[in-house]
Amino acid sequence: MPSREDILAFIAREREASGEAPPGKIGKREIARAFGIRGDDKILLKKILKELEIEGEIKRSRQGLHEKGALPQIVLADIVSRDGDGDLIATPAEWEEDLGPAPRIVVFAPKKPRPGLPAPGIGDRALLRVAPWRETGGPAYSGRVVKLLSRAAKRMLGIFREDPRGGGGRIVPVDKKLRDKEFRVAEADRGEARDGDLVGVETLSRGRLGLPVVKVRERLGSMNSEKAISLIAINVHGLPDVFRPETIEASEQAKAARIEAEGFRREDWRSLALVTIDPPDAKDHDDAVHAAPDDSPDNANGFVVTVAIADVSWYVRPGAALDREALDRGNSVYFPDRVVPMLPERISNNLCSLREGEDRPALACRMRIGKDGHKIDHSFHRVMMRSAAKLSYQQAQDAIDGRPDATTAPLLDEVLRPLWRAHEATKIAREKRSPLDLDLPERKILLKPDGTVDRVLTPPRLDAHKLIEEFMILANVAAAETLEAEKSHLIYRAHGEPSVEKLNALSEFLATIGIKLAKGQVLKPEQFNEILARVRGAEHENVVNEIVLRTQAQAEYVAENYGHFGLHLRRYAHFTSPIRRYADLIVHRALVRALDLGPGGLPEMSREHLAEIAARISACERRAMAAERETTDRLIAVFLADRIGASFDGRIAGVTASGLFVKLSETGADGYVPAATLGADYFRFEEAHMALVGARSGESFQLGDAVTVRLVEAAPFAGALRFEMLSEGKPRIGRASALKAKAARGKAPKSAAKASRRRTRA
Repeated sequence: MPSREDILAFIAREREASGEAPPGKIGKREIARAFGIRGDDKILLKKILKELEIEGEIKRSRQGLHEKGALPQIVLADIVSRDGDGDLIATPAEWEEDLGPAPRIVVFAPKKPRPGLPAPGIGDRALLRVAPWRETGGPAYSGRVVKLLSRAAKRMLGIFREDPRGGGGRIVPVDKKLRDKEFRVAEADRGEARDGDLVGVETLSRGRLGLPVVKVRERLGSMNSEKAISLIAINVHGLPDVFRPETIEASEQAKAARIEAEGFRREDWRSLALVTIDPPDAKDHDDAVHAAPDDSPDNANGFVVTVAIADVSWYVRPGAALDREALDRGNSVYFPDRVVPMLPERISNNLCSLREGEDRPALACRMRIGKDGHKIDHSFHRVMMRSAAKLSYQQAQDAIDGRPDATTAPLLDEVLRPLWRAHEATKIAREKRSPLDLDLPERKILLKPDGTVDRVLTPPRLDAHKLIEEFMILANVAAAETLEAEKSHLIYRAHGEPSVEKLNALSEFLATIGIKLAKGQVLKPEQFNEILARVRGAEHENVVNEIVLRTQAQAEYVAENYGHFGLHLRRYAHFTSPIRRYADLIVHRALVRALDLGPGGLPEMSREHLAEIAARISACERRAMAAERETTDRLIAVFLADRIGASFDGRIAGVTASGLFVKLSETGADGYVPAATLGADYFRFEEAHMALVGARSGESFQLGDAVTVRLVEAAPFAGALRFEMLSEGKPRIGRASALKAKAARGKAPKSAAKASRRRTRA
């Protein structure tokens, strides 16, 4: 059995030796093979690796194990500067602060540049293949560009502020990174901009003296308009919101699919009563469902469930204009007033959308489900279908609950009730599988006709939502299983286990409320569910839900599978939304090729290339999430700007040494309460309790506490709210009392000293 030092040396040596070769996974299997470990000794090896991970000596990523503080071979990085020699310098886009400063990467052009790959520059985000830098005193790594993901923004958005003395005005940038800067606009260059307008500007000069001079290129409207607010997010995050001419031309030239074309004949499923069930305002319908009793004698009381998905791969062929732009976008982005789609409207809302009563091509998954909800087998088919009805979630739910309308009444017995009975069966298997059961309500912003906010609500979660969700999960699993069985490459949707550091923090907090959780313990989703069940309805329910959520890792797209922790599945791929997600389109193409289902299949592609695509669309997904979240924050800040001084109920959603973050119950908006405004007491941050605790009084403000706050400031540009705390802190016993008593005796305990040092570092 190798020593711990031998294992660490092996991991480091393998990473360094691979240099710029295609990334190879380094995990337990590779270590066992290198050291000749067999049989029961593998259990001991697993224990050693777990100990090294708990101690922080090694890290686990989608590319396997690597030593503490080391980068994996493929890194998403931001190019931030140039060094003294003029070489570009990048830093990882994601880095854990507890590991110290992010490593610097000197960036080189690829050895064999691909046609059309532009030269990288400052402000770009890129996929880099990195290797340790062998020269002393320089960056930690060298990196070669694999793919540029975004170019530095050439247009800047800002708010035009008119000079009351006349002669133009100034531009206040909306980008938080430029919040301390202003730009000057001459009267001749203001165009039609009026005070308070959101405008796009172009830099004219950057002299050493005075403000940089800019020219207004476009007036986008008043900041009171919701449309302007979504444009801020589009610009700040570099979302491509205008399709290239060749993409539009390709979409306009596309012809509707026929049941027989290009030497391939689809199966005719137009008589099957498939229905779409979506939000009432949905414009693109990419999934339809059907269920019926299984008449096979080997599946008594079982069901045949069919999930049909829009056949986007028929229209979007690999390497074509539509495909290139879809990959650049990665996914559709949804704002309250608009959608920035992955595909042009003629494709997404017309030719591919499973419209009621119209023939549409689809890739269908037919699954046999046992009475206990387990999938017995499945098959994939390339079909022509015709949706029997377009239903909303509420409409379908109302029909099942005894309130059918003219559309759902004829479908109730033959279509809807079989769907619900099949779902009742799948719920049995779901409960046995025990995926992570976090109830996360989503805000929905409703707009007035003029584009401003009407109200914010949290739609109810219906059985209709859960039915569609579970059937889509089953189809996604079936897609991954089929492609693995066919030895086909694919892009997985993966979700890792929580990190050891986060689990230890969770353990420390749970101990403060009487729930024991051993540090270093490997948890499964059902154990998280047991913790959530223990506090359901209790005082600590909200805080435990918040901390369990924050303990979880972020899901991502990968070419090397490591499972989906949250869903408690060994293999999972996204198959059901190819209109709005590029990952699903890749899976569709892989199925078409593996099962010989006609043209449009995945071309010959290495796993390395798929890994690059997976990293790229994962970055697009995070970009979209950030843009959607910031737009919601800005909208609500505008909505609340005329309610300064009003009081609101909420809950503490975040605790730091410098203050509290409070989420309002009415709108879900987040705002900040500085610690200095909490009162005359001095509040210390107790990390284990996730609370600010008064040094003299012992009163506390803890994550999850219900509070009342007063709105004192709203900054719509930044989407920021500042509150004043109206509620008193809760009295604390135990450790807080000990802190108070010892402080009174002039003997600050070690734990208090640590808390003070943490506050200083923050």
